[in-house]
Amino acid sequence: MARDYYDVLGVPRTASAEEIQQAFRKLARRHHPDINKDPGAEERFKEINDAYSVLSDPETRPRYDRFGENFRQIPKDYDERVAAAAGARGGWSAGVGGAGGAGTRVRHRTADGADFDGSGIDFEDLFGGIFGRGAGSGGGGGGWGPVPGADQEAEIQLSVEEAYRGGKRGITLGGPGGQRTYDVSIPRGVVNGQRIRLAGEGGRGSADAPAGDLYLRVRIKPDGRFRLEGRDIHVVLPVTPWEAALGATVPVPTLGGTAKLTVPAGSSSGRRLRLRGEGMPNPRGKDGDLYAEVRIMVPPEPTARERELFEELAAASAFDPRRPR
Repeated sequence: MARDYYDVLGVPRTASAEEIQQAFRKLARRHHPDINKDPGAEERFKEINDAYSVLSDPETRPRYDRFGENFRQIPKDYDERVAAAAGARGGWSAGVGGAGGAGTRVRHRTADGADFDGSGIDFEDLFGGIFGRGAGSGGGGGGWGPVPGADQEAEIQLSVEEAYRGGKRGITLGGPGGQRTYDVSIPRGVVNGQRIRLAGEGGRGSADAPAGDLYLRVRIKPDGRFRLEGRDIHVVLPVTPWEAALGATVPVPTLGGTAKLTVPAGSSSGRRLRLRGEGMPNPRGKDGDLYAEVRIMVPPEPTARERELFEELAAASAFDPRRPR
């Protein structure tokens, strides 16, 4: 059983959107594979991303709260379908109760006043989008007309480069009718949690009713060089001690190719330098930025001359980074 997404982020179910975002950022920095070399860090990072993509979405969070980890398998028009089935048994549905935690049953009251919890419905047909039998079908409770198919959701995993560039991508999904391959157009600059709509590829409708849509939720796989936060990209920029001390112009990798970045004199490890507009593209607004974090690297095995020069510097310099300022 999958862990509860609130437990994954370490927040209560009453957490605000801001609290969820703060928890995600803190955990993402701690467990990103670039920073955390623990063998389980990548899986933990993916779990954190999954939890955040669901709980940060104002549409999916209420569905997760209501139906739990299997919320993706529940049609979005669940209430209407159960209500229709309740109506077929004895009248119209007068309301829905029990929108509490995961696994709560939805109860309806029929026109004759009797409580109805859906126990008489064929839920396999109901969720598959084909429970409606249509007028004049001769069904035991009478027909209620064609019912549109349910929208469905699946996951598509992309590399950072695929998300940046977009393009065509094939994906094979399994379903009740076996496996099926789809040709998907990936928009340039998609981000984690974004949904790609395939019209008419969801659950089948009854009779002549239209099929639902299939939504592919994007999951961007962790990358060893590029870390994403929304549309901003973070990279580590290794520099030599003399480049950090004296300043230098150095190459930095971006998803669009190699760029040049000026490291100001006196830069220490941890300093972040920004390249505007070099993050993930945004078709509807401002592109993200690229942040390069300075990391000073020393020669792992200095030559005799390098050691001599470092010793001269140590003798000549009064700089002490541990001295209170």
